[in-house]
Amino acid sequence: MSNPVKPEPAASTGAPKAAATAVSLAGVDATAASLASLTNKLDYLSPADLASVQIAYRFANAAHLGQLRNSGEPYITHPIAVAAQCAEWKLDAQALMAALLHDALEDCGVTKEQLVEQFGPSVAELVDGLTKLEKLHFNTREENQAESFRKMLLAMARDVRVILIKLADRTHNMRTLSDAPRDKWARIASETLDIYAPIAYRLGLNQTYRELQDLSFKYLNPWRHTVMSKAVAKARGRRRDLIQKVQADLDATFKQHQMAVWIAGREKTTYSIYKTMDEKNLSFAQVTDIYGFRIIVPNLIDCYTALGLLHQLYKPVPGKFKDHIAISKINGYQSLHTTLVGPSGIHVEFQLRTEVMHLVAETGVTAHWLYKEVARGDGRQNDRMGTQWLQSLLDIQDENRDATEFWEHVKVDLFPDAVYVFTPKSQIMAMPRGATVIDFAYAIHSNVGDHTLSAKVNGDPVALRTEIKNGDVIEVITAPQASPNPAWLGFVRTARARSKIRQHLKTLNQTASENLGEKMLTQALRAEGIEHLPDGSDQNAAVWDKLLRFSGNRTQSELMTDIGLGKRIASIVAKRLAKLLSDIGEKPDALLLTRERFVTGESISQGSVSIDGSESTSVRFAHCCRPIPGDSILGYLGRGEGLTIHSSDCLVAKKLHHKDSERFITVEWAEEPVRAFETGIVVTVTNGKGVLASVASALASGGADIIQVDMANDATHGVLDLRFIIAVRDLNQLEAIFKHLRRTTAVLKVQRSKNTSPIAD
Repeated sequence: MSNPVKPEPAASTGAPKAAATAVSLAGVDATAASLASLTNKLDYLSPADLASVQIAYRFANAAHLGQLRNSGEPYITHPIAVAAQCAEWKLDAQALMAALLHDALEDCGVTKEQLVEQFGPSVAELVDGLTKLEKLHFNTREENQAESFRKMLLAMARDVRVILIKLADRTHNMRTLSDAPRDKWARIASETLDIYAPIAYRLGLNQTYRELQDLSFKYLNPWRHTVMSKAVAKARGRRRDLIQKVQADLDATFKQHQMAVWIAGREKTTYSIYKTMDEKNLSFAQVTDIYGFRIIVPNLIDCYTALGLLHQLYKPVPGKFKDHIAISKINGYQSLHTTLVGPSGIHVEFQLRTEVMHLVAETGVTAHWLYKEVARGDGRQNDRMGTQWLQSLLDIQDENRDATEFWEHVKVDLFPDAVYVFTPKSQIMAMPRGATVIDFAYAIHSNVGDHTLSAKVNGDPVALRTEIKNGDVIEVITAPQASPNPAWLGFVRTARARSKIRQHLKTLNQTASENLGEKMLTQALRAEGIEHLPDGSDQNAAVWDKLLRFSGNRTQSELMTDIGLGKRIASIVAKRLAKLLSDIGEKPDALLLTRERFVTGESISQGSVSIDGSESTSVRFAHCCRPIPGDSILGYLGRGEGLTIHSSDCLVAKKLHHKDSERFITVEWAEEPVRAFETGIVVTVTNGKGVLASVASALASGGADIIQVDMANDATHGVLDLRFIIAVRDLNQLEAIFKHLRRTTAVLKVQRSKNTSPIAD
């Protein structure tokens, strides 16, 4: 959308008035020319639809009256040009009306209700989907942009005509960007190159995609674009004889075999040549595929017949053949690509396709309106023409309401490169280049991704972060107990995988924190002499309502989560709850009150929490002391961080207790912890051959799992400290492991690695 410029009022002198009249007449001529250009393209509309478009034009013309573009032309010439581009795609009357009206809400004070009344809800929704959110207040420009893009993309997911009109709008703005202030060039061109060009590619609009790339390059790097354009023009002149020779050879070959084909030259865009030079570190002279040929044949089988004839005419370059017909691109593009050694040893690329394939290749989703045979053809083709990606936008939006994070997901999926891989049942799947096994698992189904345990690529076990490559056969092994790992976010490539992992972790964190908070409140309430939390009966509903008003929470679940995260103190909430229960006649149990205070001591204000290792993300074990069952422990309830378990003699815990003692609670180990716990040890050895292997063997014989090992960079007098993080069941197992280590010849000393007094050797 362009920013209209209000005209300056004309001065009262004769000469300026004449100049203003001249400008006005020029504006009328420009508007008439633009309108005539649009009208000439509307012959496919019915008389009723044409009348509706004319009404929309008159409304838009009146709304933009007096507004000028940066070029000085009447502003209405811009909506007319956008509608003309939509008419080239043969979009329906509603889309053309929306194109004419697309700036009316944003720049002219027209309301959505007026559009509904005048043109119906469908047109109004299209226009609204194209309107930025400038009337709302945001903290930053980036936040405003993210929210505006989310609105547009979600409208586009519901109706693809929204983005088609937007792409037509952006294309015309880029064609006329030279009229805009120069300080806006870089921002608008970067936005076009990073966002709108990839969206055009995603929807199969390759012609628009190439034009937007080239125009963006022109305004981002004017000097380079000029130099490159001159170099391409010179090369075109030098290679004219080559092109004519190839053209003559092709004509003769296809005529000899009585094959009716249409042959067209294809020239790489300036931006595409520049990208090739930049990515492959080539000079312009080293780029060999600047020119190529496109061969359009009658039907699908002729594509392969023509390919065989070409390979008889010129020798193919090994590794330069791609069959995008058998395996089409994710945006529906289909064509055979082959590079051949032409006359004088020059490499020439050929693209072979049918007329329908060519239409889809150039116009993508708009082929639905342009050519009805595409719509009646293979339905799977239409599914690939951007619609799967559009549907994924709605899925991500359902899971994530944060605009900036949503836009981050969308940008990840805009990159065009793809690889094609297979499931064990030979189903082919397109994935972005750089995608990993985890991305593949989530592409199959979110449940598969959430429960991925391991994977095999081409029959061999691989790490889950392994990047998949063209032709890989991928088998994902799942397990009911497996769940997403936060580390996956560091390497997944697709928006779907990233969104699903984040959603699962958020749900897991909330559930774990809620369970911990409920456990803590129950323990604290026992210290007040009440055995259980009040149930959800009608009698207790008023108690919970008053408690939630006291705590400032909306629901019981939110209150428990806040307690588990340390945002609310369990003892304070428990005292208030006990008072509310007392008001309705429920008195504390004197025996329970006495027993709890005798067991926990008066100094404990939050009750005791039992730890067995099943608490998931709601409980963390401090890395400074790495406590294990058997150690004396205490819990620190950090603000918004959940519960952190420290050893009682941990120096960090002592410092925290000195500053924030009220946030410490009593914790104790459960009688039977459900998993192993990590702890650190330092093994001092005499350095020598095979020492590390001997120590590792001793640890394994003691039943320890080695998580991490570090060695000092230098060995003083042949003595070396080996630092291990190992997983053990409890303190008794650790002592048994120490005995195994001490019996190892090279071991001089063993101790716990934590900021407390070491275990004596």
